[in-house]
Amino acid sequence: MQLVVGRIGRAHGIKGEVSVEVRTDEPELRLAPGAVLATDPASAGPLTIETGRVHSGRLMLRFEGVKDRSGAEALRNILLIAEVDPEVTPEDPEEFYDHQLIDLDVVTTDGTVVGRIAEISHLPYQDLLIVKRPDGSEVMIPFVSEIVPEVDLAEQRAVIDPPPGLLDEAGAQ
Repeated sequence: MQLVVGRIGRAHGIKGEVSVEVRTDEPELRLAPGAVLATDPASAGPLTIETGRVHSGRLMLRFEGVKDRSGAEALRNILLIAEVDPEVTPEDPEEFYDHQLIDLDVVTTDGTVVGRIAEISHLPYQDLLIVKRPDGSEVMIPFVSEIVPEVDLAEQRAVIDPPPGLLDEAGAQ
């Protein structure tokens, strides 16, 4: 299974280094020196990470074969994609990979069907579950334990306890 783990940003300096917008909870594993990543568009890769460091709170990477600023600038906005074994799960039982959550049924604590998780939006302060409702509309559910008290991968469902108005604003009854 392939997961987007980062997006290449601006070139940094003159030796081929780029800033990277991290899109994984495990950058030390997925974006480590020696990692080989597929790309989107595929014509840009695969890319092998040569070095990595944090500078002013941002991840900076240098890729093998990219030795100057113009080479680094050519990589801007390219998505970095890692191969992930779908059977592997995070060590913390309260954490999930995006691919584990996509397509889970979403129901309220009283069993009312809300919809199905279509995607996960990673924001700076919290993640959002983007749930496609049966009528085709979408609702954004903050992925916090107070609102999503249960994720049952065996049953392929997420149980939510929405605060008043969360589902009403999305067109629910």
